[in-house]
Amino acid sequence: MNRLKKRWGITSNVQAIIILIVFAITGSASAWLSKPFCVLLGITKEDFGGWFTLIRLLIIFPIYQVLLVGIGTIFGQFRFFWNFEKKMLKNMGLGFLFKDSKPQS
Repeated sequence: MNRLKKRWGITSNVQAIIILIVFAITGSASAWLSKPFCVLLGITKEDFGGWFTLIRLLIIFPIYQVLLVGIGTIFGQFRFFWNFEKKMLKNMGLGFLFKDSKPQS
């Protein structure tokens, strides 16, 4: 637990447990919500075969991102999860989404 707290920059065991709970809820919820999105978009295993899993994972990804910040906010951890999202997306090469809005000199 101490390694996680140090890595995440937190000091409280309670906060670490809350963060782990948010990750668990978000993962389950995004997987659960991806099914109706696939149905809505007409994406079925019969039509896409082996590609279905990859397509569903691509659908889950943005759902997960939104839910992570939303559920984290409900649990009082907005700042942690917002910073986590920015870091993760920057590491994936999507850092341009979070350009600083400070004027350049």
